[in-house]
Amino acid sequence: NASPLEEIMQAVVSNPKFLYSAFYTFSNDAVMDFFENQGMPYKIERGNRAFPVSDHASDVIRALERAMKEQNVRIRLHTQVRELLIEDDKATGVLLTNGDKIMADSLILATGGLSYPTTGSTGDGHTMAKNSGHKIVTPRPALVPLTTKEEYILRMQGLSLKNVSLKIKDEKRVIYDAFGEMLFTHFGVSGPLVLSASSVLSRHFLREYQAYIDLKPALSMEQLDARILRDFEAEKNKQFKNALNHLYPSKLIPVIIRRSGIEPDKQVNAVTKEERRRLAEVTKHFTLTLTGLRGFNEAIITQGGVTVKEVNPSTMESKKLPGLYFAGEVLDLDAVTGGYNLQIAWSTGVLAGRSAAENHEL
Repeated sequence: NASPLEEIMQAVVSNPKFLYSAFYTFSNDAVMDFFENQGMPYKIERGNRAFPVSDHASDVIRALERAMKEQNVRIRLHTQVRELLIEDDKATGVLLTNGDKIMADSLILATGGLSYPTTGSTGDGHTMAKNSGHKIVTPRPALVPLTTKEEYILRMQGLSLKNVSLKIKDEKRVIYDAFGEMLFTHFGVSGPLVLSASSVLSRHFLREYQAYIDLKPALSMEQLDARILRDFEAEKNKQFKNALNHLYPSKLIPVIIRRSGIEPDKQVNAVTKEERRRLAEVTKHFTLTLTGLRGFNEAIITQGGVTVKEVNPSTMESKKLPGLYFAGEVLDLDAVTGGYNLQIAWSTGVLAGRSAAENHEL
């Protein structure tokens, strides 16, 4: 993400203060410069998100491969690590599943979390860290779709809403409040707004939450009522159910009618001021009951992991096991959607790599 570092810090959900050294060691500007220098030009899109000009993720991989080749990095595929080797309270290497050992001056554990298990992030890093004496904050799916209680959600499957606001409350306070895009699915809701909300909710999803969607956030209640009145005057000889096409997407109309309590066959010119107010209220406060999170198979990231309390933020080295460093999603670090989680990966990776190299030189 190309936003100022202060804004990127605000997008971090878990342990943002831990990332100061990492972010300033290898900033988002440094990330963009790195990829451009590796022959991958980038572009900035909505939300300050940076993408390859080509829109091909494979170009990112090729840029990283070029950088590794320049540094004579040896890549070993199909090489599964069974456990870390520890001698004299120091990390000294790894034991492979075939019985071979690889000795090292420093180790960097960068195995990811539990999301996208088809890429190999199946929790092995958590197990290795735990077996070496580190505490693991319970992993949870994050940046993940949410399930809802209402049965009519199924009728809106595939409906995408843009430029809406989403507010989520518990009994006492507003937990999440943001503006953007969301999507209805067969089980509930997804899309950028919802994915970011899931990261805020993930740690304490112990109850149902009420979500309020403002379908017309740019209009006040009075302005919306005036807009409805203008539309109705233009459609005054139509039935209510046929006079809403300019206000709502077609998949939303039956649900809006039901929630408004207005008879679908009622003539528009017979709709009362009170009924019009109820329609505006439903539009500004379209409610949903959130019941839970989808699983790791649908999660973009993992929340939880190796506790940062046992990691030196200035080096990414373990406080409990010298010679062992951590980077990326294996740590209890996560952010909302928008490129911020990749920044955590790049920054902690570079800091861990530089620190491990300096340790080797010593």
